[in-house]
Amino acid sequence: MIRVLIADDQPLVRRGLALILAPDPEFEIVGEAEDGARAVALAWELRPDVVVMDIRMPVLDGVGATGELARILPGSRVLALSTFDMDEYVVAALRAGAYGFLPKDVSPEELIAAVRTVHAGEAVVAPRLLTRLISTYVRPPGRLRPQDAAPPAGPAAELTPRELEIWQLMAAGLDNAEIARDRDISVSTVKNHITGIFGKLGVRDRAQAVIAAYESGLVEAGRRGA
Repeated sequence: MIRVLIADDQPLVRRGLALILAPDPEFEIVGEAEDGARAVALAWELRPDVVVMDIRMPVLDGVGATGELARILPGSRVLALSTFDMDEYVVAALRAGAYGFLPKDVSPEELIAAVRTVHAGEAVVAPRLLTRLISTYVRPPGRLRPQDAAPPAGPAAELTPRELEIWQLMAAGLDNAEIARDRDISVSTVKNHITGIFGKLGVRDRAQAVIAAYESGLVEAGRRGA
């Protein structure tokens, strides 16, 4: 059974989310929180598997609460919710440690699938939506263009040429199958390269890898890696 904590400052939204998830015997709603501080306190007490977290709340917003949970309860994985598709708070939540993001107008079926995916330790953000979000709100220091930027430094310098190509394609919004077609390699080979990229960059998932690509100046909005 997947233990779920719901955090949203609107009682009607909390009740609606609970009514969607509770009928499924796979889920147990262990608690509801009206703000981020309460969500952290309840998570510490109840140890949920997944926290469905509104990112705009009083007292402590969902970004701050996500960062705190990632630090003290990494086993309680956060699925961030926002009223808007394009929301700078979403990028901050992903950077803070959220495993995924959904707009609040998703279908019940999409919400249920997303909670299961996050519980399995996988990221929930459509690759192209992820790229739109990050390219809109993340900029490298000095807003350098890729052709003017210095070569990758630090952990990124350890990437092989093929890993660098795949990192760029990930940041451009391609999913694994599209990357495989673009590079004429198998999907399993793409997955192996991505695992290596995550390890060398010191990131946990695709969202953090794409954020790192934009922060490094490797790619910029409107430019596809090659």
